[in-house]
Amino acid sequence: MTGDPIADMLTQIRNAQARFKEEVWMPSSRLKEEIARILVEEGYVESCSVEPGEHYPMLKIRLKYKKEGPRTRRPALQGGRRVSRPSRRVYVGCEEVPLSRGGLGTPILSTSQGIMTGREARRRKIGGELLLEVW
Repeated sequence: MTGDPIADMLTQIRNAQARFKEEVWMPSSRLKEEIARILVEEGYVESCSVEPGEHYPMLKIRLKYKKEGPRTRRPALQGGRRVSRPSRRVYVGCEEVPLSRGGLGTPILSTSQGIMTGREARRRKIGGELLLEVW
Protein backbone atom coordinates (compact mmCIF):
# COMPACT_ATOMS: atom_id res chain seq x y z
CA MET A 1 0.00 0.00 0.00
CA THR A 2 1.20 3.48 -0.83
CA GLY A 3 0.05 6.92 0.26
CA ASP A 4 -2.75 7.04 -2.31
CA PRO A 5 -5.65 4.72 -1.41
CA ILE A 6 -7.72 5.60 -4.51
CA ALA A 7 -4.90 4.66 -6.88
CA ASP A 8 -4.39 1.44 -4.88
CA MET A 9 -8.10 0.67 -5.23
CA LEU A 10 -7.99 1.12 -9.01
CA THR A 11 -4.85 -1.02 -9.26
CA GLN A 12 -6.37 -3.83 -7.20
CA ILE A 13 -9.48 -3.85 -9.39
CA ARG A 14 -7.40 -3.77 -12.59
CA ASN A 15 -5.16 -6.62 -11.39
CA ALA A 16 -8.14 -8.76 -10.33
CA GLN A 17 -9.81 -8.23 -13.70
CA ALA A 18 -6.64 -9.22 -15.53
CA ARG A 19 -6.88 -12.62 -13.76
CA PHE A 20 -10.70 -12.78 -14.24
CA LYS A 21 -11.35 -12.91 -10.49
CA GLU A 22 -14.97 -12.77 -9.33
CA GLU A 23 -14.33 -10.41 -6.42
CA VAL A 24 -11.66 -8.26 -4.85
CA TRP A 25 -11.17 -7.42 -1.15
CA MET A 26 -9.51 -4.29 0.22
CA PRO A 27 -9.43 -2.26 3.44
CA SER A 28 -12.54 -0.11 3.66
CA SER A 29 -12.88 3.65 4.03
CA ARG A 30 -15.79 6.01 3.44
CA LEU A 31 -14.15 7.41 0.31
CA LYS A 32 -13.59 3.94 -1.19
CA GLU A 33 -17.17 2.94 -0.30
CA GLU A 34 -18.58 5.99 -2.11
CA ILE A 35 -16.42 5.39 -5.19
CA ALA A 36 -17.49 1.72 -5.23
CA ARG A 37 -21.16 2.80 -4.90
CA ILE A 38 -20.77 5.01 -7.97
CA LEU A 39 -19.08 2.18 -9.89
CA VAL A 40 -22.09 -0.04 -9.09
CA GLU A 41 -24.62 2.66 -10.09
CA GLU A 42 -22.82 3.28 -13.39
CA GLY A 43 -22.63 -0.45 -14.17
CA TYR A 44 -18.86 -0.93 -13.99
CA VAL A 45 -18.96 -3.48 -11.14
CA GLU A 46 -21.68 -5.88 -10.03
CA SER A 47 -21.93 -5.04 -6.32
CA CYS A 48 -20.04 -3.81 -3.30
CA SER A 49 -20.42 -4.42 0.43
CA VAL A 50 -18.56 -3.76 3.65
CA GLU A 51 -17.75 -6.93 5.61
CA PRO A 52 -16.25 -7.17 9.10
CA GLY A 53 -12.60 -8.10 9.01
CA GLU A 54 -10.22 -9.44 11.61
CA HIS A 55 -8.88 -6.02 12.59
CA TYR A 56 -10.81 -3.52 10.43
CA PRO A 57 -13.73 -3.51 7.96
CA MET A 58 -13.07 -4.83 4.46
CA LEU A 59 -14.67 -3.65 1.22
CA LYS A 60 -15.77 -6.50 -1.05
CA ILE A 61 -16.30 -5.61 -4.72
CA ARG A 62 -17.86 -8.18 -7.07
CA LEU A 63 -16.49 -7.61 -10.56
CA LYS A 64 -18.61 -7.57 -13.70
CA TYR A 65 -17.73 -9.05 -17.09
CA LYS A 66 -19.43 -8.79 -20.50
CA LYS A 67 -19.72 -11.83 -22.75
CA GLU A 68 -18.41 -11.25 -26.25
CA GLY A 69 -18.74 -14.76 -27.57
CA PRO A 70 -19.26 -18.31 -26.43
CA ARG A 71 -15.85 -18.50 -24.73
CA THR A 72 -14.67 -14.92 -24.40
CA ARG A 73 -15.53 -12.24 -21.88
CA ARG A 74 -14.31 -8.75 -21.22
CA PRO A 75 -14.29 -6.63 -18.03
CA ALA A 76 -17.07 -4.04 -17.82
CA LEU A 77 -14.54 -1.60 -16.33
CA GLN A 78 -12.06 -1.20 -19.21
CA GLY A 79 -9.78 1.30 -17.49
CA GLY A 80 -9.36 4.05 -14.97
CA ARG A 81 -7.07 7.00 -14.47
CA ARG A 82 -6.29 8.88 -11.26
CA VAL A 83 -6.51 12.57 -12.12
CA SER A 84 -6.03 14.43 -8.83
CA ARG A 85 -3.10 12.94 -6.93
CA PRO A 86 -1.68 13.79 -3.50
CA SER A 87 1.22 15.59 -5.21
CA ARG A 88 -1.00 17.47 -7.69
CA ARG A 89 -4.59 18.30 -6.85
CA VAL A 90 -6.96 19.10 -9.72
CA TYR A 91 -10.04 21.23 -9.07
CA VAL A 92 -12.71 22.07 -11.63
CA GLY A 93 -15.67 24.43 -11.64
CA CYS A 94 -19.16 23.36 -12.67
CA GLU A 95 -18.57 24.54 -16.26
CA GLU A 96 -15.17 22.84 -16.47
CA VAL A 97 -16.24 19.28 -15.52
CA PRO A 98 -14.80 17.20 -18.38
CA LEU A 99 -16.56 14.68 -20.58
CA SER A 100 -14.41 11.60 -20.07
CA ARG A 101 -13.67 9.60 -23.25
CA GLY A 102 -16.00 11.76 -25.35
CA GLY A 103 -18.92 11.15 -22.98
CA LEU A 104 -18.42 7.36 -22.85
CA GLY A 105 -16.49 7.41 -19.56
CA THR A 106 -17.39 8.69 -16.11
CA PRO A 107 -15.46 11.36 -14.20
CA ILE A 108 -15.83 11.07 -10.41
CA LEU A 109 -15.60 14.22 -8.30
CA SER A 110 -15.37 15.04 -4.62
CA THR A 111 -17.67 18.02 -4.01
CA SER A 112 -19.02 19.89 -1.02
CA GLN A 113 -22.16 17.73 -1.35
CA GLY A 114 -20.31 14.40 -1.45
CA ILE A 115 -18.72 12.11 -4.02
CA MET A 116 -20.58 12.14 -7.36
CA THR A 117 -20.24 11.65 -11.08
CA GLY A 118 -19.42 14.49 -13.44
CA ARG A 119 -22.92 14.32 -14.92
CA GLU A 120 -24.51 14.79 -11.49
CA ALA A 121 -22.11 17.67 -10.65
CA ARG A 122 -23.00 19.46 -13.91
CA ARG A 123 -26.71 18.94 -13.23
CA ARG A 124 -26.39 20.39 -9.70
CA LYS A 125 -24.06 23.15 -10.98
CA ILE A 126 -21.24 22.46 -8.51
CA GLY A 127 -17.54 21.84 -8.97
CA GLY A 128 -14.92 20.10 -6.88
CA GLU A 129 -11.84 17.93 -6.93
CA LEU A 130 -11.64 15.66 -9.99
CA LEU A 131 -10.61 12.38 -8.33
CA LEU A 132 -10.57 9.92 -11.22
CA GLU A 133 -11.99 8.93 -14.59
CA VAL A 134 -13.23 5.44 -15.41
CA TRP A 135 -14.32 3.93 -18.72
